[in-house]
Amino acid sequence: MRALVTGAAGFIGSHVVAALTSAGAEVRGFDSREPSEGACEFLRGDILDPDALSRAMEGCDSVFHLAALYSYDRADARAMQAVNVEGTRTLLDAVARAARAPRVVHTSSCATCGPVAGRAATEADSPAAWELRVPYKRTKLDGEQLALAAAREGLEVIVVNPTTPVGPGDRRPTPTGKMVADVAGGRARAYLAGSALNVVAVEDVAAGHLLALDHGKAGRRYLLGGENLTMREVFGAIARASGRTAPVLPIPWALAYAAGLVGTGALALAGREPKLLKLDEIRVARWPMSFDDSRARSELGYSSRPAGEALAAAAAWAANCGSR
Repeated sequence: MRALVTGAAGFIGSHVVAALTSAGAEVRGFDSREPSEGACEFLRGDILDPDALSRAMEGCDSVFHLAALYSYDRADARAMQAVNVEGTRTLLDAVARAARAPRVVHTSSCATCGPVAGRAATEADSPAAWELRVPYKRTKLDGEQLALAAAREGLEVIVVNPTTPVGPGDRRPTPTGKMVADVAGGRARAYLAGSALNVVAVEDVAAGHLLALDHGKAGRRYLLGGENLTMREVFGAIARASGRTAPVLPIPWALAYAAGLVGTGALALAGREPKLLKLDEIRVARWPMSFDDSRARSELGYSSRPAGEALAAAAAWAANCGSR
């Protein structure tokens, strides 16, 4: 198998490259920046360049589309529209033009499935309308809809929806990686009361991509998750692994949201955004972000390691390598 991986230098993308290489595949990475590690043929290019994508796709029988921008900074809204939506459109157009269209695994997000109030969300669910004010969530949903539409038109496109991946290699970092680093570094003093995350090892998410390629059904979504944990449990696991005292102060969502509004408004006067208490990040945490990944487990043979193990590995990497 020869596989193209867009976003090969990213957090999940680099792990997908590693998983494919370990499985014996020939891998071609495509990104605007070169991966810091990983044995694969690399092509530097822009996800909005149709000719570059067509060249990258030559000879490939599968494509893993991971190029995306994950941010809660409002300053990145235009870039998220370009990468997450128009980049996906450009990629799918290149697939449709190929002499022999490759099978595509499109990496979306659990954010397009929920959360929903009162229970764990599944692939049958969708986010509340008020959440689509958040550019990241809206653009990931729009990009996913393009992928599902392409499947309805006959392309072999499978969608995977990772929950909250953690682990080594989150270099930029993602908002999740920053959360891990803040707790591991003792900078987080409180946690959001009533909030929860579905936490999964990034290596298991990467393995799930390969399972989706082999066993997934075109036009179908597959949540790739781990364990649902309260935010107190998440912070506690990171703190223990880092030799820190776990934050014990619960902050009600309404108070955090009010503080986010005030901070965002005050810093906007100086043309800046908060580094902590980002308004959109608080907004999406209004309901516990709990998910049920039974479909991937039953249809793909997907599995995941304990969330505590994944968080400990992420904390160790953040402490030892995160600043490099």
